[in-house]
Amino acid sequence: MSEQYVSGLHEVDETQVAVVGGKGAHLGALSRIDGIRVPAGFCVRTTAFQQIMAAAPSMNDRLDELSRLNADDREAIRSLSAEIRRTIEAIVLPDAVVAAITRALLPLGERAAYAVRSSATAEDSPTASFAGQQDTYLNVLGPAAVLRHISRCWASLFTERAVTYRQRNGIDHRAVQMAVVVQRMVFPQVAGVLFTADPVTSNRKVASVEASFGLGEALVSGLVNADAYRVRDDLIIDRAIATKRRAIHPLPTGGTEEQTVDSERQGQPALTDAQVVRLVQLGRRIETHFGHPQDIEWCLVNDDFEIVQSRPITTLFPVPESGDGANHVYVSVGHQQMMTDAMKPLGLSVWQLTALAPMLDAGGRLFVDVTRLLASPASRAGLLTVMGRGDPLVRDALETILDRGGFIPSLSDQGMAGPDRGPAGPPVGGPPAPIETDPAIVTELIERSQGSIATLRRDIATLTGPALFDFLLKAFEEHKRALGDPLSMQAIMAGMEATWWLNDQLEEWLGEKNAADTLTLSAPGNVTSEMGLALLDVADVIRPHPEVVALLREVEDEGFLDEMVKLPGGQEARDAIRDYLDRYGMRGVGEIDITRPRWSERPSTLVPVILDNIRNFASGARGRRFEQGRQEAEEKEREVLWQLRALPDGERKAGETKRMIDRVRTFIGYREYPKYAIVSRYLVYKQALLDEAERLVRATVLQDREDIFYLTFQELHDVVRTNRADDQLILRRKDAFRSYQTLAPPRVLTSDGEAIAGAYRRNDVPTGALVGLPVSGGTVEGRARVILTMAEADLEVGDILVTAYTDPSWSPLFVAIAGLVTEVGGLMTHGAVVAREYGLPAVVGVEHATRLIRDGQRIRVHGSDGYIEILP
Repeated sequence: MSEQYVSGLHEVDETQVAVVGGKGAHLGALSRIDGIRVPAGFCVRTTAFQQIMAAAPSMNDRLDELSRLNADDREAIRSLSAEIRRTIEAIVLPDAVVAAITRALLPLGERAAYAVRSSATAEDSPTASFAGQQDTYLNVLGPAAVLRHISRCWASLFTERAVTYRQRNGIDHRAVQMAVVVQRMVFPQVAGVLFTADPVTSNRKVASVEASFGLGEALVSGLVNADAYRVRDDLIIDRAIATKRRAIHPLPTGGTEEQTVDSERQGQPALTDAQVVRLVQLGRRIETHFGHPQDIEWCLVNDDFEIVQSRPITTLFPVPESGDGANHVYVSVGHQQMMTDAMKPLGLSVWQLTALAPMLDAGGRLFVDVTRLLASPASRAGLLTVMGRGDPLVRDALETILDRGGFIPSLSDQGMAGPDRGPAGPPVGGPPAPIETDPAIVTELIERSQGSIATLRRDIATLTGPALFDFLLKAFEEHKRALGDPLSMQAIMAGMEATWWLNDQLEEWLGEKNAADTLTLSAPGNVTSEMGLALLDVADVIRPHPEVVALLREVEDEGFLDEMVKLPGGQEARDAIRDYLDRYGMRGVGEIDITRPRWSERPSTLVPVILDNIRNFASGARGRRFEQGRQEAEEKEREVLWQLRALPDGERKAGETKRMIDRVRTFIGYREYPKYAIVSRYLVYKQALLDEAERLVRATVLQDREDIFYLTFQELHDVVRTNRADDQLILRRKDAFRSYQTLAPPRVLTSDGEAIAGAYRRNDVPTGALVGLPVSGGTVEGRARVILTMAEADLEVGDILVTAYTDPSWSPLFVAIAGLVTEVGGLMTHGAVVAREYGLPAVVGVEHATRLIRDGQRIRVHGSDGYIEILP
């Protein structure tokens, strides 16, 4: 059956998505798998849909109008999409299309019942399923009804849900075509869905089966509670038999109806155990063919399974590739770096090349394999301690895996020694040797770092082509040497250990939680805190010039700095912003990804924060803010030492505490400097790589300079060396990146694909409170501002910032807020350190905080006890 408008299912496979759509292509491929039964049928090809769209009056104008609509303008989308659907359904099918479809129906039986199902070209791919967005019609009787329902399927490309999905995901409405699958209807005793990976835990070795009586639409539509099974290694490991009161059955006159299941059958299993296992075995065969875990719709007809749909499960987080088939446990790097967004390939590879610990990428994120550390009792204890200090959810997730037994092999079973570095870089087995409490050490480290970066800028300036990449590989080694400098490690650990000591000992001796929070207020030398306060100085320069302020309120692009100098006070204002960018312009949201924009590249990012500072603060706020914090810290020190001296053995305790206070104030600020040095070097690397990309664009090797972001460093090196680029690879990488952006990375992931979330396991918080990790003490009540990007910043003094994560680039927002809540973070991550220095009550690691707290709600943050109350 080879026609312009129709193809038999047996004629197509997964390579023909552009012709028969995702569903049609998958069904054709399924029909070719040995032992898989697929109802007979054919596909109405996209060529027929194209003819219909060409015949529709003013369709191009309507699609243009549709593409301009905001994805959140539901009423406008509803109205225009309904108008487009009515237009498509009203078009008379061309005679040639009618003839082709009618001929295709003959061998199946003109009087037979059919399923008529939409099959869009963008659906059922490994990166997007588009499930449920277009229409399916069951038990359609006769050729005239089939033709009518084919038109409805075409029109369903423009349902409100489908249009909104495409708008949100940047998919051109014209780029998606619609085919239609017509299959002989099967009338099952039982139907349901099979996921070849557990949809709840993402475990690739556990299959999930749901089954109910009658047609599968009852289950898919949520009409019934289905029987549920979980199967691993051909064994049913969990079952729940539901009371199935309703079912959908076909009508003799066409269509379907909902019916009541006989009371004696309602509690009976829809499938036998043997049928469940056999179904999962069929699913594994399908999964192997397509190479991805599958979401499969099936029907049981006279003890035979018919497969009516199979699509990739697109919500699973990818698993890092180990290549050895052994069990592995991976810990997320992004959760420690306070940046859980997807990274582009160049960003991933540069971070891997400059990191101290080996890292694996999956789903656009980086992970460290901690399997060997967990396998040895000695290194396991150190790893769990480090993880517990940083993020208790990671520790709990690791302990959950250990408690199961059997997943982590013993070190001797693996036949190799464990690594000496954990996810964060420093050795897990113990802290570096202690150093003297000497501020000169910090001064020396900073001077050493600045000298190295200056040398990098000088030496890279004239390099291009392969020579540039050879130099960068050597620069990356110098980068790692500086990052792993033993003295730097000692200084970082000195500040962290002093913090832990003060919190632990003062709680034991005085019963006070998180005493170090106040003792570290306005600690000297914290480059991230200084960055936030320095923007107050910029606001002071701009505030007296109303015309400059007015210009900033209207900023839409990066040309505003040139426009500014034309206004009274504009030259002074521009100089202040540029001076700020000279020192901090290498920073930006998601800065561990070299491909993300830096403030020096997009200074408009800072404008909302500058305007907030102008509105919320008076001149001189920086000095007052810092001095206030310093005085509070000194007062806290006097108070603590006075209380300790009144205790038994008080002079010794006070003496030890004084030494630790001096130590924490000497070294805790340096905790932020290595990251500043990293991103300083990253900007130098990036500028050199973009210059090279410009050369490649001029030579027509690349279409756009940012195409390099979708290549790894080695791949880019090869492009520069050969002057040849794989355009299709870049397009595939862009598609993959878009799909990764929709995925939430797990803190801990196993090689089975199971995402382990971890839990706080606390029973000492009020009912309904949101639990997290206390990282900066105090209690504050105020208006929650749920902000996901700095561009949304519109803060008033006293607001509480609620966001997904705060890397150092968010620090300028901290000067106006009264408290902080984040979904990601740990005791020593950047947001926590800066929150303590600014005296902000803060709770981090609050799962789903940006969804559970609504913007504008009043909340109370308990920074010492680690929970948030949502107030009436």
